[in-house]
Amino acid sequence: MNNEYSREEQNALRTGLYVTLVLVVLSLFYISGRKAVEHQESGSYYPVYARFGRTDGLEMGDIVRLAGVPVGKVTAAKLDDQFNAILTLELKDGLKIPTDSSASIVSDGVLGSKYIEIEPGGSEDYIQEGGEFAYTQDAMVLEELVERIIGMGKAKQQSANKGETK
Repeated sequence: MNNEYSREEQNALRTGLYVTLVLVVLSLFYISGRKAVEHQESGSYYPVYARFGRTDGLEMGDIVRLAGVPVGKVTAAKLDDQFNAILTLELKDGLKIPTDSSASIVSDGVLGSKYIEIEPGGSEDYIQEGGEFAYTQDAMVLEELVERIIGMGKAKQQSANKGETK
């Protein structure tokens, strides 16, 4: 039994490997380029501010979304006197956000990147340029969430064990 490939088979194998390599490289460029395009949309923007106790995992340039649609980006962060993070959000001109809207830091899946999601309120007044969100929700840290779930499970187990001993 001969384990050698013919010249045609070798050429076909090389071609297949090159095509696979090119597709992998193009996929990586597409994925990285897609995120960059989302952050560099043209048009004019106006700044608003959001104050958070924690911004874990959120970075400058991350997206601001409304109903899942990109409407801006995070452009700056600083600390106030109480050590809260004040984020500058650049929102697209013409976007009217009610004053009772909230801004939350959420993640794109369990291990995904963070972004700001705006939940619109029902007020007829709107956040003006340089205004601030009245309601915010901090980033949820995965480790803390797991600790809470474990703690609830332990409490439930202890409660069940007390019920059995009576």
